[in-house]
Amino acid sequence: MKTLAELFEHTLHDIYYAENAIAKALPSVSKAVTDSKLKQAFDDHLEETRGHVQILKKVFSSVGLKPEGEKCDAIEGLLKESAGLIEETSGTALNAGLLAAAQAVEHYEIARYGSLREWAKVLGHDEAHKLLSEILDEEKAANSKLTNLAVAGVNKK
Repeated sequence: MKTLAELFEHTLHDIYYAENAIAKALPSVSKAVTDSKLKQAFDDHLEETRGHVQILKKVFSSVGLKPEGEKCDAIEGLLKESAGLIEETSGTALNAGLLAAAQAVEHYEIARYGSLREWAKVLGHDEAHKLLSEILDEEKAANSKLTNLAVAGVNKK
């Protein structure tokens, strides 16, 4: 990649892959936790994630690209960590570990969407900028919800 446009396209394919992978992983994460509020947060975010995939399809369309994913090693690693926690942990440690792992995923998404949004603006992709801003706001809200759950004591049970 030598241009911002190429980097934008690559990263857009990367986050599309990531969102689809997250949507596949969230049901098992939700099933594994024992805290009802955390379970609800994961279930709610699954619906948001499915919505993000649909919004990303609009982003691709707005910039004249086909919605395709490109394997994202970062998200693969984060999801593998979550799967390992499910296999090796239980009780309070499981809830706390999966909450922390979910926040790591959110932080990754926030970083990606923040960059994509700004690159879209620089590249003159106004519709993509607007749509990416919507997703970024939802990812920040999801992260805040997880932080509030941790502070409220989900991890203390």
